[in-house]
Amino acid sequence: MNVLCIMKDGFEELEAVGTIALLRRAGIDVDVCTSDANKVSGRFNLTLQPVKDLKEVDPTSYDALFLPGGPHYQTLESDAYIMEILSSYIHSNKVVAAICAAPTILGRAGYLKNKNYTCFTSMNEDFGGTYVDRYAVIDGNIITGRSAAAVIDFAFALIEKLLGKESCDKVKASIYY
Repeated sequence: MNVLCIMKDGFEELEAVGTIALLRRAGIDVDVCTSDANKVSGRFNLTLQPVKDLKEVDPTSYDALFLPGGPHYQTLESDAYIMEILSSYIHSNKVVAAICAAPTILGRAGYLKNKNYTCFTSMNEDFGGTYVDRYAVIDGNIITGRSAAAVIDFAFALIEKLLGKESCDKVKASIYY
């Protein structure tokens, strides 16, 4: 299993790094990609490098797409290529996971219509679905997380979706969850 994680400067470190660490602990390959440089910095100045150039990877070769939250959600949403990748995942029925501010990207694009979802509570708009006040919500192949506090539950929802309950339970046991 492999996951494409797309970030730009301003990502929320806890959401990105916590999720990536748990996915990798489960044996899932995660490629961190950006379209701006060979590094990407979070909202609290944690810099990840090297990261892959989004234009140099084949987005169709991944099993899932992961979008961390944070102020960068606006630059993700305004990037036509990233929105094209998101659309291809949705229309190919691949797993899409977004946490905190990032589910609003899905909502504004119409992908949360008639879906159960969560997001950073104050960013909830009328996306045509049902907002659920939980840390992580799975509806079909869309996984949403509420906030930085939800990272562990969100990552476990993604691990279980990709690898199954038994694999997820092993990772939970390994961190005494």
